[in-house]
Amino acid sequence: MNLARKLTQLLGGDAVRTDDATLATHATDKWFASRTPDAVVLARTRGDVEKTLRFANRHGIPVTPRGAGVGYVGGCVPSHGGIALSVARMTRIKEINFADGVAVVEPGVITGELQAAVRKLGLFYPPDPASLKECSIGGNIATNAGGPRCLKYGVTRSYVLGLEVVLADGRVLRCGGRTHKNKQGFDLAGLFVGSEGLLGVVTEATLRLLPHPPARATLAASFRSFREAADAVQRIFAAGFLPCALEIADPFTLKSAREFLGREIAPGAKSLVLVELDGQADSVKGECAALAKLLRKIDAIRVLTAFGDEECEKLWGLRRAYSQSLKATGLTKLNEDVVVPRGKLVELAEFGERLAKKYGHPVACFGHAGDGNIHVNIMAKNYHTDRRVKAGVDRALDELFTWVLKAGGVITGEHGIGLAKKPWWTQAVDKVGRDVHTALKAALDPKGILNPGKFVA
Repeated sequence: MNLARKLTQLLGGDAVRTDDATLATHATDKWFASRTPDAVVLARTRGDVEKTLRFANRHGIPVTPRGAGVGYVGGCVPSHGGIALSVARMTRIKEINFADGVAVVEPGVITGELQAAVRKLGLFYPPDPASLKECSIGGNIATNAGGPRCLKYGVTRSYVLGLEVVLADGRVLRCGGRTHKNKQGFDLAGLFVGSEGLLGVVTEATLRLLPHPPARATLAASFRSFREAADAVQRIFAAGFLPCALEIADPFTLKSAREFLGREIAPGAKSLVLVELDGQADSVKGECAALAKLLRKIDAIRVLTAFGDEECEKLWGLRRAYSQSLKATGLTKLNEDVVVPRGKLVELAEFGERLAKKYGHPVACFGHAGDGNIHVNIMAKNYHTDRRVKAGVDRALDELFTWVLKAGGVITGEHGIGLAKKPWWTQAVDKVGRDVHTALKAALDPKGILNPGKFVA
């Protein structure tokens, strides 16, 4: 079969690409795996998705759904070739309704652009992955994306009220709706959130919106050690505060940020805690003053406070530079988004230090201290060119994930399993859990055409 010709006859020439540049773009994401698809479908409408899946299902052709392609686990790598089905052209914000508190969007809408659009109407879409300026709503739904604000507001699943999904055989499923409560049968919309393109292709999402908080404040507290910073996290909660976001960084991360930004950051500090508060202006000011007092009482070296978007963003600019700063070291950054019970933060950092000493690679820890979702980054030199280095890093990863699971944690909090975490899937989820995943996959995709080669066969 001439796949490209058949798809062109079905969808039109504008929707199908087989040129080298487009195939290469759709062969990978931000992880290290790559596999060139046989053809790329650039869908503009639900109809394009329906036709593609009906055709592929009939002929048993693999289909790998794809959003903006900025994931970190190889989730949209077409590991079996076939069709890379992109929804990146489906970018319409169909509706923003203040009275109902909803937005209706296509999956290719960029998260940051949706946030800006609803903000103009005094509304708020809280999920804020670090890649919000480039990641899409469809990708966020596929991975159940989070971000710093999920401490207070929850992850993507908390904001998906309804979905339109094209199933593997081309049928269209509409589940959920636009009401903020719904108990009509199983939570089918929730089933597709986090499903990583294995169960269906989202073509429309109805999202819950909140009133935009009128005020915000950020505090940056410097500490002499990661242990002191982690203790501060517990003390903040013990004092009755529920911040919007609560972030932490270790010594290697801070050092890299200082070098990358070319300025002194948190002088004398080995760890930094960022705390974000939001709400009504008077309450935010009061909480900020009380929290600053608490942080000084527990021996923070320095506490900086900022009010309003412009000043707060100056402090958050540092947090958003962490990942780029680590990449700027010239080392390969293997970013693992593990989650541990919040009380295990210090133990996780100490385990990272032991890994660094054992394998000779720096380990940088930073991230969402408020919910235990810490990005553990193994920083390796010559990872792609020295087999011994790669083998050592793989052993370090195996030890990391084993330790996290024994500590009662999980191997991914927001990136997903994809290809990167697939080797640890059977260790992370017991047989009954895996059997349920397999049964759901078989029910919705009996021919196994959707995103094959990933963690569910």
